[in-house]
Amino acid sequence: MSRVPNVAIDGPAGSGKSTVARLVAQKLDFLYVDTGAMYRAVTYLALKTAVNLDDQDALGSLAEATKFSNVRFCSSGGDVALWCDGANVTPYLRKWDVTREVARVAAVPMVRHCLVRSQRVFARSGGVVMEGRDIGTVVLPDAEFKFFLTADLDTRIERRALEMSGNGWTVDPEELCRQFIYRDEMDLKRTVGPLKAAPDAVVIEGTALTADEIVDRIVTVCQGRVA
Repeated sequence: MSRVPNVAIDGPAGSGKSTVARLVAQKLDFLYVDTGAMYRAVTYLALKTAVNLDDQDALGSLAEATKFSNVRFCSSGGDVALWCDGANVTPYLRKWDVTREVARVAAVPMVRHCLVRSQRVFARSGGVVMEGRDIGTVVLPDAEFKFFLTADLDTRIERRALEMSGNGWTVDPEELCRQFIYRDEMDLKRTVGPLKAAPDAVVIEGTALTADEIVDRIVTVCQGRVA
């Protein structure tokens, strides 16, 4: 292999892909890229600057103008923070208003076009673990390793509720369920970059698996060609 490979990890909200991708990147000493965080960042910036979320041209212009960078902190186990235009936006990306609106923003074709371009820049030299919903099919169709994580709806909701409560946020289970159902529908039905497994992806049903077990499966597949 002429270059260090890339790893694409896709899956619906709450499937564990963020946790898994971060751990895989640490084990392989790759850069972790959370593409969902980039869509959340555009949503956060739109809300912060009072951009009308129904104005697709304005959202597209915002995405076009935003400069993204990932900063890896070696002192904290390789954790990665997302920066936009020189500011760390990571602490704001899981706020409830961002979570509520991100599906609308992520469905805008021009937003997706701009962010896919930025995501490909991150991966052009290889050595990236990138996770999202269309990585193996749209963003990095030539990625050397592709995985698609799934889990049943109840498990995904439970995982997200634990994540939110762990961050000190109040959890409304019924509202969370409505948000998951809405996000799944938006992800599956959008015309640009819909959620689906790439034909050559390894599908991992993770309902009964821990994050570490999923990570071990992925690293086992990758290890021989990465070493």
